Amino acid sequence: MNSNNQQDDASLTSRRGFLKFAGASGLATAAHAVSGPAHAQSTERDGTPEQIHLTWGEDPTSEVIVSWASVAQAVKPRVRISTNDGHAHVAHAVQRTYTDGLNGEIVCTYHARLHELRPDTEYRYEVTADNDGKAGQPFSASFRTAPRGRRKFRFTSYGDLATPNTGWVLSSPQSRFAVKAVERFAPLFHLLNGDLCYANLNPAQQPEVWRDFGNNAQTSAANRPWMPCPGNHEVEFNNGRQGFDSYLTRYTLPDNGTHFPGRWYSFRVSSVLFISLDADDVIYQDGAAFVAGPSPLVPAASTGNPSIAPGTSFYIRGYSNGEQTRWLEKTLRHASQDDDIDWIVVQMHQDALSSSKTGNGSDKGIREAWLPLFDRYGVDLVLCGHDHDYERSHPVRGCNHGAGRDALTGERVDTLQPRPVTTAQRANDPIDTSHGTIHLILGGGGTSAPLDVYGTDPGNGLPQAQVFTKPNRPVPGTTTGTFVRPVADAVEDAIWSAQRDTGTGYGIAVFDVDPGEHGGKTSITMSYYHATGADQTPNADYELFETVVLEKACRR
Repeated sequence: MNSNNQQDDASLTSRRGFLKFAGASGLATAAHAVSGPAHAQSTERDGTPEQIHLTWGEDPTSEVIVSWASVAQAVKPRVRISTNDGHAHVAHAVQRTYTDGLNGEIVCTYHARLHELRPDTEYRYEVTADNDGKAGQPFSASFRTAPRGRRKFRFTSYGDLATPNTGWVLSSPQSRFAVKAVERFAPLFHLLNGDLCYANLNPAQQPEVWRDFGNNAQTSAANRPWMPCPGNHEVEFNNGRQGFDSYLTRYTLPDNGTHFPGRWYSFRVSSVLFISLDADDVIYQDGAAFVAGPSPLVPAASTGNPSIAPGTSFYIRGYSNGEQTRWLEKTLRHASQDDDIDWIVVQMHQDALSSSKTGNGSDKGIREAWLPLFDRYGVDLVLCGHDHDYERSHPVRGCNHGAGRDALTGERVDTLQPRPVTTAQRANDPIDTSHGTIHLILGGGGTSAPLDVYGTDPGNGLPQAQVFTKPNRPVPGTTTGTFVRPVADAVEDAIWSAQRDTGTGYGIAVFDVDPGEHGGKTSITMSYYHATGADQTPNADYELFETVVLEKACRR
C-alpha cells in the first residue's frame, strides 16, 4: 500500500549496539543496514485496535476524532458511540497508511469523525472491526466534549514524552508515570508539545517505537483529546517531504486551510484560542534526523531507497516558504477582532527563550519570525518543550539589539534579546499578560535525559542563555570520523528568566481557566508539578513546584 495521508556534542552508543548519537538533542545515525518489518506473519490478519487516542475536531464542543492503529489492515473499522440516555450510533473509520521509508513496514491507521455531539456531554464509545481479536469485549472508553460559552475548564501540558520501553534510545519508565499524571489531574484535554516518541533515534524500528508510544499514551489519550505539535524528532528520513508521514498518518487535526495540513492548526475552548505551530519551519538549529557515521544508514531493500551518507541531515527550515507565518498572522488578526477571545495560548516545540546550558537553548529564528506577531496581537502564553526542564519567563515584549556575544570571540552580536516588561513581581501577585507574553519550557514529560544545568556568569550573576543566530547544519568532525552539529553560536544574559526548576527534569503544567464575566476579570492559574527524584529513579509522585496566576480584564 502507498502512503495515503495528510501530509553536548557527545557520542552515545545505544543499548542495542547498532546506533550512535551526537549533538545537543540526540542526533540519529546508523552503522548497519536497517532490518525489515518487525511483525510476524502470524499477525497479518489481526485488526485489533490499539494506540487509541482522541483529538478535537473543528469545533471542540461538537466534534471529536477517534484514531487508532492495528497490526494489520482492519476489516470494517468502526466506532460505536452512546450517551447516558441510551442514544447510540456507529461511525465508520477512514483508513490511512504509510510505508516506513527505512524498514519497509506498512502501518495502518484509522480515523472516525464523531460530529453533531452535544456540548459539555460525556460519551461512551467502543472501537472494533470485523477482524478484531477482542470483538467479544471491544476496547471502550469515554470522553467529554468542550463546554459552549464562557465556562471554566482545565488543560494540561508537557513535551518530550518518549516511551517507557528502555530498549529504545531516550526512553524511560517515567514516560508511563507522566501519562498517568495527566489522568491524575483529569483535564478536558492535554497539549503534547512535540518530540512525542523519538522514533527517528531508532531508525531500524521507527514504527515499533511509535507503537510503544501510542499504547502507553492510550491510558490517557483514549479518555480526553491529546493535541500534539511536531518536534524535531518527528522528522524521519524517507517519510514524506518534511519527514512527517508517520506523525500525519496517526493524527487527524483541525484543518488549517493551507497546502500543509496537520503541521499547524488552531482551536477554541471557552474564551481561549489555542494555536499549535511547527517551529521546525523557522528555527536556525538543525535537530531532526541526522546520520552521524562513520557508516551510512542503509534502508531495507524492500523500500527501494538508497543509502544515506554520513553527515546527511533532514534540515527543513523554511519548508512552507512563509505560508505558516502568514497563516499565523491571519489567525491572530482575526482573534484580535473577536471580543469573545480573551486569551491566546501558543504551543510549539522549540524555544525562543530558554537558558538551558546542556540542552539547546534559544533560537533566534523563532524570535525573528513569530515574536513580533506575538507582541502585536497580544499572545499571552507560549508553551514549549525541547529542553528537558522547566523554565518560566517574565512577561516579555519587544527586544534589545546587540545584547548578545559571540560564543567563541566574545564580540557583540544581535540575538534579539527579549525585553522583560517587569522583573519586580511579588510572590502570589497576579501577572497581567496584556503587557507581555510569558514563555514556558515544559520539556519534562518523560524523556530519559540528564537534568539540564543552568549556567551563571560569575561577572554579573545573571543566568546565561545560548542562542542560535544563524543556520546550523551538520559539519564534519575532525578527529572521530563521525559528524556532529555545531552548538549555539552566541550567548546572552537571560534577563527575561523568572523561574527555573533545578531539582528535577520531569513535570507537568496544569492550567485552570476562569473566563469570568464580561466587564470583569478573567484568569488562568498555572500550577507546575514535578516528579521529585525521577531523574535517578522513576517516580509516580508529582509534587507542586510553583503556582502562578495570570489575570487581566475581559475584552468586553
